[in-house]
Amino acid sequence: MVSLSNHAVSAVNLGFFTRFSGLPARYNQPMRYLVTAKVKPGQTEALAQAIDDRTLGNGSVAGDEYLRNMADARQLDDGRVQWVEVCFCPTPLAEEREYWEEYFDLIKVQDAHARTRCRDLNGTEPWACVDCDCSARLEGRLATKGSRFLL
Repeated sequence: MVSLSNHAVSAVNLGFFTRFSGLPARYNQPMRYLVTAKVKPGQTEALAQAIDDRTLGNGSVAGDEYLRNMADARQLDDGRVQWVEVCFCPTPLAEEREYWEEYFDLIKVQDAHARTRCRDLNGTEPWACVDCDCSARLEGRLATKGSRFLL
């Protein structure tokens, strides 16, 4: 069993670590997900404070990814919030879920890109997810929806 300190490993380094640690390859399969969520009642101020203080996601190996997600997130007219998240977990948002669920009700988490076209997963280009733009079109469309979310 491999034990990691949450503070010692960034999301990118987690991929490197698992690639050479002997852990099963599925732990190295980053994917992008379109997350749809709604801020929980009474959590708006706490979320805004966590973003302002840069403490959102503290203790998670995903580090600053939470803040990047919120900077790119879009508030839809019906109150839902959407963002594209890169996740290195074998189960979507396995690491991130507990941090998001403190502030959000997660409505839907879906692939942001067809896995069959993922160059890393299909073996065409190992580590393609690190610099991949596979969800660029989706992120471009998302940027035109609603308004910026940052509180």
